[in-house]
Amino acid sequence: VQLQASGGGLVQAGGSLRLSCESSGRTSSIYGMGWFRQAPEKEREFVAFISRNGGTTYYADSVKGRFTISRDNAKNTVYLQMISLKPEDTAVYYCAADSRQRIGIRPREYDFWGQGTLVTVSS
Repeated sequence: VQLQASGGGLVQAGGSLRLSCESSGRTSSIYGMGWFRQAPEKEREFVAFISRNGGTTYYADSVKGRFTISRDNAKNTVYLQMISLKPEDTAVYYCAADSRQRIGIRPREYDFWGQGTLVTVSS
């Protein structure tokens, strides 16, 4: 499975961005998709999760109410809509795929990773 993340950029505080993650290869082996982020000199942290059919979503407390994860299985693409962005949201955002049926919130629970896309929120 290959993952390609895109959509990052520079935005002012309070602004919005939508990240995309397109998967290819053996996508039928994927159950859950997650978004993680990593700020400079910090550990990679969980942001959001969505199950295969989109029926289950889960968010980190820090983004709940501001970020929305969704997926379009016909396009093999997962999205992360981000609104009311804050400077502390600045990070490289990664999408990841998990082949097991669970809500993964730890990086080690994911089998495949995209290359990351940088989100910078200016104050």
